[in-house]
Amino acid sequence: MALVRLLVLSVFHVSLVWCNRNLSSQQASSPPVVQPPLGAGNLSFPWSRLRLPRYIIPLHYRLFLHPNLTSLSFTGSVQIQIDVQNNTNWVVLHSKGLQISKATILNQNFTHLSDQVLPVLHNPSHEQIGIFSPWVLSSGQKYFLYIEFGAELAEGFYGFYKSTYRTTTGETRTLASTHFEPTSARMAFPCFDEPIFKANFSVRIRRSPEHISLSNMPVKTVELSDGLLEDWFAASVKMSTYLVAFVISDFRSVTATTSSGVQVSVYAAPEKMPQTHYALEVAVKMLDFYEEFFNIRYPLPKQGSTFFLMFFFPLSDLIAIPDFQSGAMENWGLTTYRETSLLFDPLTSSVSDKLWVTMVIGHELAHQWFGNLVTMAWWNDIWLNEGFARYMEYISVEATYPDLTVEEYLLHTCFVAVGLDSLNSSRPISSDAENPTQIKEMFDTVSYDKGACVLHMLRHFLTDDVFQRGIVRYLRKHCYSSSQNTKNAVSKHFKHKLTNSLHGLPLMYVNKVSTRLGSRVLISSCLLQYLFAGEHLDLTAMMNTWTLQKGVPLVTVTRKGSRLLLRQDRFLRTVLPITFGFLWHIPLTYKTDASSTIHRHLMTTHTDSIPIEEEVNWVKVNTDMTGYYVVHYEDGGWDEMTTLLRENHTALSYKDRTHLIHNAFQLVTSGHLAINKALELIDYLRLETHTVPLLQGLGYLEAYYRMIEKRNELELTHNLGMYILQFFRAVIDQQTWSDSGSVSERRLRSEVLSLACHLEDPPCLQRAHQSFKDWLESNGTLNLPTDVAVTVYSVGAQDDHGWASLLHTYKNSLSAAQKHKFLFALTCSRDTSKLEKLLELGLEGKVIRSQDLSGLILMVARNPLGHHLAWNFVKKNWDTLVKKLQLGSFCMRHIITGTTGQFSSSEELTDVQSFFESIKEQASQLRATQVALDNVQKNVRWSQRNLEPLRIWLNEQKK
Repeated sequence: MALVRLLVLSVFHVSLVWCNRNLSSQQASSPPVVQPPLGAGNLSFPWSRLRLPRYIIPLHYRLFLHPNLTSLSFTGSVQIQIDVQNNTNWVVLHSKGLQISKATILNQNFTHLSDQVLPVLHNPSHEQIGIFSPWVLSSGQKYFLYIEFGAELAEGFYGFYKSTYRTTTGETRTLASTHFEPTSARMAFPCFDEPIFKANFSVRIRRSPEHISLSNMPVKTVELSDGLLEDWFAASVKMSTYLVAFVISDFRSVTATTSSGVQVSVYAAPEKMPQTHYALEVAVKMLDFYEEFFNIRYPLPKQGSTFFLMFFFPLSDLIAIPDFQSGAMENWGLTTYRETSLLFDPLTSSVSDKLWVTMVIGHELAHQWFGNLVTMAWWNDIWLNEGFARYMEYISVEATYPDLTVEEYLLHTCFVAVGLDSLNSSRPISSDAENPTQIKEMFDTVSYDKGACVLHMLRHFLTDDVFQRGIVRYLRKHCYSSSQNTKNAVSKHFKHKLTNSLHGLPLMYVNKVSTRLGSRVLISSCLLQYLFAGEHLDLTAMMNTWTLQKGVPLVTVTRKGSRLLLRQDRFLRTVLPITFGFLWHIPLTYKTDASSTIHRHLMTTHTDSIPIEEEVNWVKVNTDMTGYYVVHYEDGGWDEMTTLLRENHTALSYKDRTHLIHNAFQLVTSGHLAINKALELIDYLRLETHTVPLLQGLGYLEAYYRMIEKRNELELTHNLGMYILQFFRAVIDQQTWSDSGSVSERRLRSEVLSLACHLEDPPCLQRAHQSFKDWLESNGTLNLPTDVAVTVYSVGAQDDHGWASLLHTYKNSLSAAQKHKFLFALTCSRDTSKLEKLLELGLEGKVIRSQDLSGLILMVARNPLGHHLAWNFVKKNWDTLVKKLQLGSFCMRHIITGTTGQFSSSEELTDVQSFFESIKEQASQLRATQVALDNVQKNVRWSQRNLEPLRIWLNEQKK
């Protein structure tokens, strides 16, 4: 099999004779004799816009790279075949931080248009270069642009950057990796670095024999006369520059094959190979699932001769990079991951770690179809890539690993989205973004989590069958291309294909679906009426209300006899602005005690009403939270819900019970509901046996406690802590210090015991101290139950010896998941000098990697003795942090919102405002600064409104 593949690749590469091979090889030999460059003194940069001109289209890149892992630099060349659509003397493309040594343009016969090196002008503020041709490039003609360049391997996590890892013997080894999304391919080679400019890529990498190189496509290796090796990768499918990837390392791999013949390999540092096997299993299962779900074979390869395709086995490589800022990246055929997102050690990784690895792999492999095969024209539609991939995490994991009960986490995803979307600083799903900082900020909760929840709502509105048919039609219609026709082309295409799938259903199909789904998921009566009558359901207009305006709806429900009165407004948890003009098309669902039927109604006006049976005792709106909206029950409606939960909570599903808890506490924050009403609602939790509503109620009480303990409210902090321990006493006592039970039970154990020890519950502390003592006596060789390991380490970190032992073990651990647990425990110390030491180690980037710096800062901020420490650290080291992590990155956004997230006093608000004013030029580029201010203002208002009522309520509970 391997011999056949090598032969095919040899034939394939001979057919792709690189006409510039001699040119690109000149870097390694004597330079060619060329005329002096044309003078650039009289030329001015020809382009003033951030986006590139559309009249030059790249068709094929032939990229050569020679990285040197000793000098930490690289040289290279690129030949780009371009299609010129307007007469011009200029080619404008992207380049950032590259030293351009030569630029020429050749015609289709590979004849130079000039015997002189062409002048290259730079526009650093736009990260563009302009190459001037003394001969006019004619419309309708194709040319070859040839550029030689070099640069240092980048510091940080973008472009072509260096990464290192340490072996168990203490040796430091270096590798080079890439991360290009969204705008960093231009740091590795000159290119047309916008998603609309899809092209084919043929990559060659020169390396030493002790390393391997990987890229998007299969490889053929040739030996050079100087002992170096050169890897020739097959020409790629048509793709955007942000999906190109290459890695040079000494890693090893494990390999398996899917049922359709896709060869899957997982790469990692040699000593971490035992941690790769679970990821390999997941990747194989996921690819099999997605091929069936999308009804499209794994998309690589597409290019090449019939002979090549006949014998070629497509590849999918996954690799764990030691230094990696985000969770993972979907590069086509070579997905890259943070080690915690790919590696799983059964001895040290928890069940939550296992779920995380599974979901991240599901996310990235979903992108191979939705995002890679079909790509948005511009970053304003990134939600369709990321929201869809986030949603497919749940669909794919539920199908392939049902024991992980991933559906329980989808509620949390939507709750997170509502939390951000109910701030005035939120944005529409589809938003304008022009410069790199704005584009980076598009990769946020709105694009990922809200996008997923809106798709979840749409799927339930249309039914699974219609939703899936629309996806497949969309992928088949737009594969390997991105539209250049309209700004919002991808969103419009997606909505159009869903509408086509809806209207294409024959009456017999609708009857069949309706009968099969039964009362559990009835197709809405209005949807059936549209289908039966052949009328047009304007799905695009409906979806536009969710993608083109910001915010989340609040549906207020009032019962009046036999009718349910409805009103929709924008739900806000901050100071109320004027919200006129917000209107959503809301697919409402509701249940009553009269039957198990899920009733449906499409609400398209500000006020509405629907008939119900007058004798029903209760109405629960937004069944299982399939809709993305908050519900408020007026005129005693919340009292009805409280009574229902207290007397017969199993009449509602666990999702409905969880949704009620979430909505009630959100309404407390917004001022719609008194805090005692929400606390009375969750009183039923003494009877609850399902982990999800238990954790939801516990989560709100814990959030209140953690904010109040940072306010120096000693009596209130003590009373709330004692109430939580008393309220959840039975749940705490039921927990075992083991890894037994279902995934849900194990998750509950981790959360409950962690909080109990934080609240200084004596039995919890005693057990944790003993377990930590046992671990110390084993010299760290004892593997604690993974569900309780963090709790044990956190308790043990409170004395000097325990803290020092954890730091020592952290330095030497080979498990990224275990290192994360150690780091969290270290930040739980109540010695501020130790917290300061951790922050300095994180800033230095040696013992604690720079990739973990933002997480470290947030962990310290979570500590009641560290929240001001972390904020002051950020203010003091702002410029260094921006240089390390980049201004618009998710790490900087999380630092901004995370360190201020539990500030709740007017003095803290003033401090945050003053600092943002001092960095006004940078802060004005970031939406995250406004999110942070909104959040602190929300906390201040919550404290002013609720601290005294909470104090009174807690005192009443003592009676």
